[in-house]
Amino acid sequence: MPFAELKDARLFYQWDGSESAPALVFCNSLGTTHRMWDAQVGAFSQHFRVLRYDSRGHGQSSVTPGPYSIVQLANDVVHLLDALKLDRVYFCGLSLGAMTGMYLGSQAANRFHKMALCNTAAKIGNVDAWNTRIATVEKEGMKAVAGSVIERWLTTGYRGTHPKETGEMLGMLQNANCKGYAASCAAVRDMDYREKLSQIRVPTLIVAGTHDPVTTPADGHFLQERIPGAQYTELSAAHISNVEACFDFNREVLGFLRGMGAHG
Repeated sequence: MPFAELKDARLFYQWDGSESAPALVFCNSLGTTHRMWDAQVGAFSQHFRVLRYDSRGHGQSSVTPGPYSIVQLANDVVHLLDALKLDRVYFCGLSLGAMTGMYLGSQAANRFHKMALCNTAAKIGNVDAWNTRIATVEKEGMKAVAGSVIERWLTTGYRGTHPKETGEMLGMLQNANCKGYAASCAAVRDMDYREKLSQIRVPTLIVAGTHDPVTTPADGHFLQERIPGAQYTELSAAHISNVEACFDFNREVLGFLRGMGAHG
């Protein structure tokens, strides 16, 4: 299995697509693994060499002591690029993965051609709510929060008509490492990029979900209005839009990354 050996962690990664194609990094959300992007691989690997990885504390990557920070998670991306000898890449992140992208877009802009920041916000939730979730997971495990989280991730209608995909996402969440999840919750809790969005210097597409109760379309518009030159598109989905609206997600994000613009 391929692992990148960083200074204090091992990151699991997987390649798909032609080695001659430009590289595109997918960055997973809180409580998921690289497998959350399965519905993207077929479409995106026709045009990009797709690099998926498990962020620190998730999947097959190291669960190092927490709490984590967005700076730490962003540095992991840079170190992964260095380890794989990738000078400049495209980037797509969702939720926590997109918060990581915000930092990268301002502090390591020279490493990225374009970015898609999906279902995210410059600040998500409040300190008390995150601390409560961290305490619950540490005391009772992932199954104590998985049910309520999946209800925010996917709409009621989608869950009812797509039991297989819903089950896969729920299983990913339930099987997440408690310590890694809690440590990553702290990274989201402590992130507030509202005053720094203007520092992002990478062409950016903001993807929002019409029915997303976590990072709302208003949060998406906030990002689009403050990131220089950012584009905005909105999909009929809740929080995990790349799964719930995979066809539209693939069309919109591919169109942007390949220079064809986005609609909406």
